[in-house]
Amino acid sequence: MTDTDDKKQAGGYHQGSVDTVLSVEAVTKQAAAIAQEVTVADLEGLAQNNAYLTIENLRAGYGQMEILHNIDLRVGRKQSLCLIGPNGAGKSTILHSIFGFTNIFSGAIRIGDGAEKVDVTKLSPNEKLKRAGIAYILQDKSVFPGMTVEENLWMGGFLMDRPQQAREAAEQVFEKYPRLAARRKHQAKVLSGGERRLLEISRALVMNPEILLVDEPSIGLEPRFIDMVFEILHDLQHNEGKTIVMVEQNAKKGLEFADIGYVLVSGEIAIAGEGDALLENPDVGRLFLGG
Repeated sequence: MTDTDDKKQAGGYHQGSVDTVLSVEAVTKQAAAIAQEVTVADLEGLAQNNAYLTIENLRAGYGQMEILHNIDLRVGRKQSLCLIGPNGAGKSTILHSIFGFTNIFSGAIRIGDGAEKVDVTKLSPNEKLKRAGIAYILQDKSVFPGMTVEENLWMGGFLMDRPQQAREAAEQVFEKYPRLAARRKHQAKVLSGGERRLLEISRALVMNPEILLVDEPSIGLEPRFIDMVFEILHDLQHNEGKTIVMVEQNAKKGLEFADIGYVLVSGEIAIAGEGDALLENPDVGRLFLGG
């Protein structure tokens, strides 16, 4: 495919018809061409110079394959960050690395306020959930379909010292989300798509985490459920003080939600800015927002 062909097909990533959507290769090439110099100082500024989650010079991947190349990341407490970019850019790998699902070749992941940061790089996923307050909300279809809504929530507390603690935490979730409470004895497989996503989010809340890693919250959902899910995430950030790092295929929705946005290309940060600023960036719009 020539550069001219790429331009003829231009219409944005994950937007438009088959004939108008750029190929992943074309998006990657064009996104690399518009990449800006992103300094640690820039990232600190976006986190209001008070980062709660810090990634420094992270090289990570799967097996011996390096996907992330010296990634830096900063998010303040109660802030939200949305990662966008073409398939294969390393977006989900960042979430996986924070939670402990990848091989870390070098670099560090730290959490905490001010000088009270704790290095969590080498903690296991269970340790990150229980000791560091980091929860991972998987993509769709991660509930246990044959279990009831109530049992699924209890599973969210599997690291608690006593089963009763999980049951008590589940009751707090039911108080917050009456929609789930009304279906507590229903098997998860009979829930609507939106209800399943609510259950996935709620199950992660049982351990009362400080940081939520959210992987593709809108995937597979009807528009009315997408709005519901983002309203729930907005409430968790602004009313409960959660810090959110999100990967979202619907770049427009993700950037509208998030305080900060990073555009990833080939395992590196190509552009970083406030979510609203990236929405107004014509290059980001052309490649990722369908405009």
